[in-house]
Amino acid sequence: MIEPGKAIEPGVAIDKGEAVDKGEAIDKGEAGSSLLLVAIVDMSPPHVAEGRSYEDAVLALLARHDGTLESRLHSTDAATEVHMIRFRSRAGYDAFMVDPDRLALRERLGAAAPTTRVIEVAEPH
Repeated sequence: MIEPGKAIEPGVAIDKGEAVDKGEAIDKGEAGSSLLLVAIVDMSPPHVAEGRSYEDAVLALLARHDGTLESRLHSTDAATEVHMIRFRSRAGYDAFMVDPDRLALRERLGAAAPTTRVIEVAEPH
């Protein structure tokens, strides 16, 4: 289990898609292709510190699913984060979404859990 509150630095593994963090997998793209995602994470206003700790712990799980955190930005009011994540494959993302440790962390946080919108993006050629 990942230690809550442990900071995750950019450069850790990930890829692409669009979903809201409700445990739904992204159903786009070809099997076996890499996936580049932008996640927009809105913290619950009275629970910003808990939300950031949750994100630290969840982002630490990326590597076990061939995911990498390429960038993590915070809004000036700390209420929103923007993550650029890359997965080696869609299967890695799908496995990340059902990871029992991720689901347990989210359940433990309950109503204080952040709301996340995930957008599949493509890099310019």
